[in-house]
Amino acid sequence: MANTLFDKIWDKHVVQIVDDGPTQLYIDRLYCHEVTSPQAFEGLRKRGLKCLRPKQIFCMPDHNTPTHDQDKPIADPVSRKQVETLERNAKEFDLTYFGMMNPNNGIIHVVGPEQGLSLPGMTIVCGDSHTSTHGAMGAVAFGIGTSEVEMVLASQCILQQKPKSMRITVNGKLSDGVTAKDLALYLMSKITTSGATGYFVEYSGSAVRELSMEGRLTLCNLSIEMGARGGFIAPDERTFEYIKGRPYAPKGEDWDKAVAYWKTLKSGDDAVFDKELQFDAADIVPMITYGTNPGMGMPIDGTIPDDPEPTSQKALKYMGFVPGEQLLGKTVDYIFLGACTNGRIEDFRAFTSVVRGRKKAPHVVAWLVPGSWNVWKQIKEEGLDKELVAAGFEIRQPGCSACLAMNDDKIPAGKLAVSTSNRNFEGRQGPGSRTCLASPMVAAGAAGKGKFPAVTGKITDPRTLI
Repeated sequence: MANTLFDKIWDKHVVQIVDDGPTQLYIDRLYCHEVTSPQAFEGLRKRGLKCLRPKQIFCMPDHNTPTHDQDKPIADPVSRKQVETLERNAKEFDLTYFGMMNPNNGIIHVVGPEQGLSLPGMTIVCGDSHTSTHGAMGAVAFGIGTSEVEMVLASQCILQQKPKSMRITVNGKLSDGVTAKDLALYLMSKITTSGATGYFVEYSGSAVRELSMEGRLTLCNLSIEMGARGGFIAPDERTFEYIKGRPYAPKGEDWDKAVAYWKTLKSGDDAVFDKELQFDAADIVPMITYGTNPGMGMPIDGTIPDDPEPTSQKALKYMGFVPGEQLLGKTVDYIFLGACTNGRIEDFRAFTSVVRGRKKAPHVVAWLVPGSWNVWKQIKEEGLDKELVAAGFEIRQPGCSACLAMNDDKIPAGKLAVSTSNRNFEGRQGPGSRTCLASPMVAAGAAGKGKFPAVTGKITDPRTLI
């Protein structure tokens, strides 16, 4: 019986297995941001330890960074202290640091793949749940706690219980206007936010293989929202093409050797998974959430289900929605394009394709935030910024922004936002804020006004605009 791809990568990184206990797993890459690392570095300091393999560790601020005036001192004292602390720790422990205004800075889960730091076959960890993003490269990537960050800093290893394996197969072709974000929201609506708890998910099938690398990054990013330990996609020619030539990617003979190994990274035809699920791409349409967890999603043209569960009733009360109503036509106050979920150049292209030739509704506040300075540069080079400005939008500076209420970009209480981020929990984007998760195309449709009467700052089916 052939191993699953997860087995192959996991087993290759096992240092030892503790009797009746966890596995000691070697970690190829550790990413650190400013929020979950200070206590870990302080732990090293108190024990008189250094980082075992500093060249395998990369640090950058992203959560607390403002998305404007990054060349000036951060106004918020807590945010400023966290960013300054990360810079000091990176310098003291001799770690690579992409600080604010560094051309390689951005959201850590955007920067890793675009720099060629996240590679097939790697084990990758970060003190952030959405580390699963890097699974799109064919890596086993997962989030860890602060004490575990300290463990990896000191030993380049971590103690982990091996998760079970799940394969989610999506065959067929996604329809026009349906994106990787819609695919992820659809899966969560079917299996719930706990449906993959205890599993590491491998995504497969023709619909998955046809996703761009940026689409794959979006899909894997949202694995954690299904309860999974992580999610990944076997590398293929599309993966290799994406990686080739990036700053930290292998070069010359090392590249040839790497690709030869990467081509072996796939599950065998007779591999057995602990759980298998199959879906048809033809059943997926543009999606939007109506509640307070990512699993409460529905087709953009659907109606809110009548779920008698107290948690569902509480969610609808918080959102101000009622069972049986549509979200189409609901007035939107804020639009957020960005986050490690949808802050890449492909997402800005999709958003622009919808608003091109139209105007932003005057009452809508829109935050368009690239996931990195490199994405910001691509936006400029492709002239998307000019088209967006002409439509009434502005491009902000990179960072996590309104994905979470840790910086200036907070949605006010009671206001309704359509967001391309990953979580819609109560207060996630600001105390009392209300969030509908959606794709960049759905977000764009809700932002603008034009010849279509339903598109005046209201939730809109993007298929009517393309």
